[in-house]
Amino acid sequence: MSDSVAPMPVPSEDEGVSLAADAVALCSRLIRFDTSNFGGGESRGERACAEWVAEQLTDAGLKPVVLEAAPGRASTVVRIPGADPAAPALLVHGHLDVVPAEPSDWTTYPFSGEVRDGAVWGRGALDMKDMDAMMLAFVRHLERTGTRPPRDLVLAFVADEEDTGEYGARFLAERHPDLFEGVNAAISESGGHTVHLPGGGRLYPVAAGERGSAWMTATARGTAGHGSRRNDDNALVKLAAAIGRVADHEWPVRVVPIVAALLDGLSRHLGIEIDPTDLSPLGAAAPLVSETLANSVNTTMLRAGYKHNVIPTEASAALDGRILPGTEAEFFATVDALLGPGITRTSDYQAPVSADHTAPDFAAMAAALRAHDPQALVLPYCMTGGTDAKAFAALGIPGFGFVPGRTPADFDAWQYVHGVDEHVLTDSLGFGARVLTSYLMTDPRAFA
Repeated sequence: MSDSVAPMPVPSEDEGVSLAADAVALCSRLIRFDTSNFGGGESRGERACAEWVAEQLTDAGLKPVVLEAAPGRASTVVRIPGADPAAPALLVHGHLDVVPAEPSDWTTYPFSGEVRDGAVWGRGALDMKDMDAMMLAFVRHLERTGTRPPRDLVLAFVADEEDTGEYGARFLAERHPDLFEGVNAAISESGGHTVHLPGGGRLYPVAAGERGSAWMTATARGTAGHGSRRNDDNALVKLAAAIGRVADHEWPVRVVPIVAALLDGLSRHLGIEIDPTDLSPLGAAAPLVSETLANSVNTTMLRAGYKHNVIPTEASAALDGRILPGTEAEFFATVDALLGPGITRTSDYQAPVSADHTAPDFAAMAAALRAHDPQALVLPYCMTGGTDAKAFAALGIPGFGFVPGRTPADFDAWQYVHGVDEHVLTDSLGFGARVLTSYLMTDPRAFA
């Protein structure tokens, strides 16, 4: 497969300026919807934002649907007909909800959408109203130019990604699978952004997999008693010993195929052999590898007791487990062995997912990036966390993380994602909108 032989549609200079301007304005407006997701079914603003998105799509001549999973928990979906209705369709999905922001921590109001100093500021600017804006900018591009994509595109703007997806992607996949008929690939967060390599190279990692998640509750039971008396059957002591064993465990290195492809590509580019035990030669690219070389478990919450002088009958701990593709059986067997006898475990489990990084769609994404940055090195990577890709994988749709952007070496996006003073650079938005447009206007069958 070679991506050098396929034509790559590149927006004209004037159209590129329009795409960039639209992306900035739309991102600013989307941020002004406070769509905070507090978890546990509590959120705000998703319905109003979904309806506004539907208005933009309707104004462009499309026929979106707004679907509520529960009062206020709304998502908007639209299918854009392609030139070849027989071609496999592509799903492009972005979430409208954001994590909460405490205004007193920020230097500017987190839902202002202010455009200043070459950036759009506010909660969701990087996660992921930037992508939502680029999707809508692409729709305006189609209306403005009178063009059609080569295949059907399903655009989904969903609720509840920042919690469980129960009121967003999972609801759509389980209750409205017909909306995704004929779709054989998807893109969403996170990947396609610049990572600066030692020596000046620019890597654009595209996610081709993500670790699974196991949100587990470990529970110890014992004998209640007075806090002043010795108790050799203390549930808290048993639980503390168990989570200590989990914390002390050194998970073995497992180089899964996606991570191996990333390491091989970086080795070739840098001209050195990369040792997984020493990632220092990778510079800023090291975090792409370090958290996906092994499974992991972190204790995140504890619950026990109700009074200082009462030894409780029960104690529980919340454990956040992350699982590499292909290691599921090993993971759960290890956790149970570490917890030991007498500790029970429940789990809300979402399996790891992966997509074929040798597929034509991956080659088309790489070609679109190189069309706008000829020095782009495009390689697959495995995400440490999870996205809505897992929900759509249940429909047999493989997902890639592809939210293109180009930033300078001193801009650390992860400092701002879920952090204070989140902002996206306007130049990056413009670059991303142009790259996304090139990709969405490309027929990946040309790369088969």
